[in-house]
Amino acid sequence: MKTFLLALTTALGLGSVAQAEDTPNLVTILASGEPQTQLMSMVLTMQSIQQGSSAHILLCGPAGDLALKEAPASATAPQAPRDMSPQGLMQTIMQSGATVEVCAIYLPNKGVEPTALLDGISAAAPPEMAARLLAPNTRVMSF
Repeated sequence: MKTFLLALTTALGLGSVAQAEDTPNLVTILASGEPQTQLMSMVLTMQSIQQGSSAHILLCGPAGDLALKEAPASATAPQAPRDMSPQGLMQTIMQSGATVEVCAIYLPNKGVEPTALLDGISAAAPPEMAARLLAPNTRVMSF
């Protein structure tokens, strides 16, 4: 029966809708200031995208510094074994279509304006973030 419904939705031009519902949504919440943890969270997020997931990254606390134009060296220093940095891989993830946001309270507590963030990164709106976390077919990774 499932095969019949999939064939029917494809024939009616609804295949993309059915596939969209099957696409897993990943929300990566990163709060750690530890560079290896930051990089590993980005590695797993990238792997999830490569395996067909959509991705959204929420940076909180010390991890919010990854979003800064003037990020600390720990965010930009290459790490073994592939000489990638947490911020560099995060930017690659963004280029693949993922969304990156900082926690709503990051900017006021850091004492910086939104202009301090890399292009394409903004502060998350709590109601929208909560809806994203509660959406069907969503997986949450927290570091």
